Amino acid sequence: MSRDRRVRGDRTTRRLRRLGRFALATGTVTVLAVTASGCVVVHGEREIVPAATEPEAARALDDFTTAYNAADKANDRSLDAGQVTGPLADIDGAKLDAGHENNPAGNPEHTPLTLTDAKFTIPAKAGWPRWFLADTRADKGSDNSRWLLVFTRGSASDVWEASYLTVLAAADVPEFEKDADGWARPVTANDAALAVEPSELGRAYTTYLASGGDTFAPGAHTSQWRALREKNASRPGLARQYVDEPLNSGDYAPVGLRLKGGGALVFFATRHFEKQTAARGVNITVSDKNIKALMTGDVKQSLTLEFVSNEAVLDPAKGSGDQRVTFLSRVQGLTGAKGE
Repeated sequence: MSRDRRVRGDRTTRRLRRLGRFALATGTVTVLAVTASGCVVVHGEREIVPAATEPEAARALDDFTTAYNAADKANDRSLDAGQVTGPLADIDGAKLDAGHENNPAGNPEHTPLTLTDAKFTIPAKAGWPRWFLADTRADKGSDNSRWLLVFTRGSASDVWEASYLTVLAAADVPEFEKDADGWARPVTANDAALAVEPSELGRAYTTYLASGGDTFAPGAHTSQWRALREKNASRPGLARQYVDEPLNSGDYAPVGLRLKGGGALVFFATRHFEKQTAARGVNITVSDKNIKALMTGDVKQSLTLEFVSNEAVLDPAKGSGDQRVTFLSRVQGLTGAKGE
């Protein structure tokens, strides 16, 4: 395990302890996992150059598929631990840990993932990190769905790692703005031409979940999720509350691409805690095998769950029509559980 992951684990433990004064509700989550690797040659730190060539991007996608299938078949996170990062590393690693706990001999439901019809959107930029987007058809999910994977690396000596995954209907994949040579245009973290600067999206989203507002358009991951939380909080016998936080640094940093017609597609990440605290005489029943597999402590009076989400949104150009950010997708995975 890398030092960064140990640090994240220590911080998570401290956050779980701090939540003792809160009461939160559990929910249903989708756990997904992906991996990738590869390599490109970059000429210069200051020159604006493509992040990768298409053959290099294709090789990274092939490496991703190979590593994903090996880890999924064996329920062994060590087989892809060096090829995932950011929110997907959290989601993927926890999924595999739970799978190993429940089926140490391997995944009895494993079927190989096949990714076809790959389209690569490669931005040209100066400096590091560098990244690109792979848009593929997967043999998992609906027939018309597309897997959009962000591959990133922090220096010329690093391998490509998968940091974000978004699953969209083919019709929902936006059209990207490109230059005369076919390279995409990235947005910066503090891009003032967008309704919400990408670096502020995580904070804006967690604030919205707590307090509402008009930063985000209504939908399943905004107004409907807030309504579900409020409904769960009103149930007798279990006190519920939610704690959310943005993830902005390092490989959790948001990335975005400019779109034809204005605005940008932006990927960002958040962490969410949910806690149930039972009233006297009320029992908390844990039936989900994945929660049990990731559990530390014993559920006597409370259960705290931790999730990581990676989001994909349309961030409109500032001053253009509706200024609300629209969600395209949110992939969320259970990453920890603690009983007290």
